[in-house]
Amino acid sequence: MAVTLREVRDADLPEFRTQLTDPALHRMAAVTRKYHYDRAAFDDHWAKVRADPEVLLRTILLDGEVAGHVAAFGPVSSREVTYVVGPRFWGRGVATAALREFLALERVRPLHADAAADNAGSVRVLEKCGFTVTGRTRCFAQARGEEIDLVQLTLE
Repeated sequence: MAVTLREVRDADLPEFRTQLTDPALHRMAAVTRKYHYDRAAFDDHWAKVRADPEVLLRTILLDGEVAGHVAAFGPVSSREVTYVVGPRFWGRGVATAALREFLALERVRPLHADAAADNAGSVRVLEKCGFTVTGRTRCFAQARGEEIDLVQLTLE
């Protein structure tokens, strides 16, 4: 299994859309945005993200196949990391390998991340990559239609 990262290409976007509209991914991630549900919002979001020089964005490949994406965004004082791996790639170490490779590119520290508290897989990926739990909060999870516990993690 070879996990690699590369610049995002236009041809990656249909797979990103498939992943971001998957009900299993919605349930797992819990905190979703309008672009997870609406095509026009998806197109607008990706145009904005790709045009922002402050966003570091990469496509995750597994043996050459688009498996997801990873990004860092926000000001240096509160920079965040996010990643999505499509459900058909779950449980194979793809997220951990991709995030490790990405953290060699993204040198800003501290770097922050959030995960639904019951998303043990995502919390574990972040911890394997050196993040530590620094807080907990609650937020509304659109994908679940309810308030959830959110774990806040930081990489120093």
